[in-house]
Amino acid sequence: MMEIQDRVAEAASRSGRSPADVQLVAVTKTVERDMVEAAYAAGLRHFGENRVQDMRRKFEEPIGPESVVHLIGHLQTNKARDAVRYCDIIESVDRISLVDALQHRCELENRSLDVLLQVNIAGEEQKHGCSPDDIEELLDHALKQPALNVTGLMTIAPLVDDADATRPVFRGLRELRDRLQADYPNAQLTQLSMGMTNDYWIAIEEGATMIRLGRAIFEG
Repeated sequence: MMEIQDRVAEAASRSGRSPADVQLVAVTKTVERDMVEAAYAAGLRHFGENRVQDMRRKFEEPIGPESVVHLIGHLQTNKARDAVRYCDIIESVDRISLVDALQHRCELENRSLDVLLQVNIAGEEQKHGCSPDDIEELLDHALKQPALNVTGLMTIAPLVDDADATRPVFRGLRELRDRLQADYPNAQLTQLSMGMTNDYWIAIEEGATMIRLGRAIFEG
């Protein structure tokens, strides 16, 4: 963890920010509950899961009073109920039908939910996320839902050998967020979730406020 913290601090400094501006989300998809509990004991508070069924299994009983659970994987509309029940933030909202399903479930559960809109900046066919060309329509619709609090954008960069090659993707998401914030001044698009184990320092340099690390934490 010390190596991660040092690298986060260095990248934040290069971008003129404080390390406190960057939230580390521990991705738990490859580990079981005991490892999550150990991570919580070590001071981690934000945890990310890819699949709703795994999220329910690991987090139906809270890890601790300060734990925050992120759903970071693709969400099918028929899994919206459990997603709303067992997580605090959904980072992978990428279509209007999912917005509607989450709003409906939030109404039934009598709760509100923070969400990020996932954008496929790199245009990879195998990746989920809405197209940058469609983001305004999605954002406009999501902002009208009283139970959903749209806090920002998320993207997944291509897996490449040279981490610096991801920079245009992260910069593209930041520039898109800045444009949307200007077009929707009443929105509070403060969060940029981008960067994983292979490239998180690049993402921080380009403005990431959340980084999603699995291997670096649990296998490092």
